[in-house]
Amino acid sequence: MIQAMKILQLGTLDLRERIDQELVENPMLEEAQLSADDRNTDEASGSEIQTTNPDEPQSSVEREGDEVRRMLDDLERIERDFGDGRRSSGQGDGEDGDRKLQALANAPAVPKSMAEALSEELAFIELSRRKRAIAEFLIFSLDERGYLPEDLETLAEDCPLAVNGEEEDTPVTVEELQWVLDRLRSLIHPALGARDLREALLLQIDTLEGEQQILRSIVANHLEDVQNNRLPRIAKATGQTLETIQEVLEQLRRLDPTPGAEYGESVANTIVPDVLVEEDEGEYVVSLEHARLPRLQLSPTYRKLLEDSKKGDGTQSWLKKRLESARWFIDAITQRQSTLERIAGVIFERQKPFLQRGLTALQPLRMQEVADEVHVHISTVSRAVSGKYAQTPRGIFPLKFFFSGGTRKETGEVASQVSIQQRMKELVSKEDSKKPLSDEEIAAQLKERDNIQIARRTVSKYRKMLGIPSSSQRRSY
Repeated sequence: MIQAMKILQLGTLDLRERIDQELVENPMLEEAQLSADDRNTDEASGSEIQTTNPDEPQSSVEREGDEVRRMLDDLERIERDFGDGRRSSGQGDGEDGDRKLQALANAPAVPKSMAEALSEELAFIELSRRKRAIAEFLIFSLDERGYLPEDLETLAEDCPLAVNGEEEDTPVTVEELQWVLDRLRSLIHPALGARDLREALLLQIDTLEGEQQILRSIVANHLEDVQNNRLPRIAKATGQTLETIQEVLEQLRRLDPTPGAEYGESVANTIVPDVLVEEDEGEYVVSLEHARLPRLQLSPTYRKLLEDSKKGDGTQSWLKKRLESARWFIDAITQRQSTLERIAGVIFERQKPFLQRGLTALQPLRMQEVADEVHVHISTVSRAVSGKYAQTPRGIFPLKFFFSGGTRKETGEVASQVSIQQRMKELVSKEDSKKPLSDEEIAAQLKERDNIQIARRTVSKYRKMLGIPSSSQRRSY
């Protein structure tokens, strides 16, 4: 049960990896490469092996043969019952080709880290071998933003200096670290190795042309006010007009808050939908993504080895264990597919209004309701939807997205949390930026326009979940 639950919890890509692992570890399994005609021939020949005459007395050899035949029967049953009974087409049809080679060709290169990318920049900087070793130490001490989280005194104590693989006796000084850091800043990024956001901005201001007294004062003394959009307070404290403060902040927005962000590479995570929801003449059809999962079959080589094996030589025992493992694995995958498909079917039957009208029509739905309808435990539903995605006519969404509580309208209908949040986003997008809506005003408009009774603190909670700033932070001056 534990292993079956683990299989159930795997997404399509992870399941493919798990299948590949099992194909390596269990020689009884292989990826099917036979055509449909080959399958029919194979099944026909298999049926001949199973024939016996029950009326004749059997010798010990015959009884051993029966045991082998029963095991062979199991092989044939597994192949017939697995999935939808189809095998993938062979290489001769020109469609599949070498799928492993194709997967390797399509796999993205491993991205460089920021430290690796910056290390490559060192090749173009003229430094002594000692200072180059110090520079590498500094680069690998940076965090993902390009900041140095530790002060130079601490780094000087921790620096294990080595040049050409040989330790140097002379310890690294703070002055050496500062010199190398200044060199890196002058050639790579002026804010590299800053301790925090304030220092990163001030280091960049130092490189700007002209008088930057107001900008420097704002960054040094009023950064929190900038982050909270308290422009009148900044204007009063600096003695500048609101228009001047706004012009200065335009300059501030052009500075780089993360000096390490432009270095290194990242690869966007590929989302592979596990469930497909398609519209067919007004009806919605729910199915699973099968194309990425290989068809499995029992290896004909080991079937022949089992047939030729003799009792007591250890071969039958060894093959039987592999057969049991193969049976369990295929049954676990079959059970996963069946469970996921039934759960997805219930989800999208309940969420048909969403499929028809979009986010504002998303229905409240709890996992326990789906579990009751599918006749499984709620933990099974949780595992089945975890980390999986559905491709719908409205876009690709995590399956967990379709579970949420709701609020009852004055009309008696129930609106889901997601649909309420969507309405909040629409209200904020249409507000007057000079007079943004407060949480109380959003709650009042939801009641007036949508018959949704919702408390101010709930509006505040949903607003924060959506990443919408407070009304004071959204205000334009």
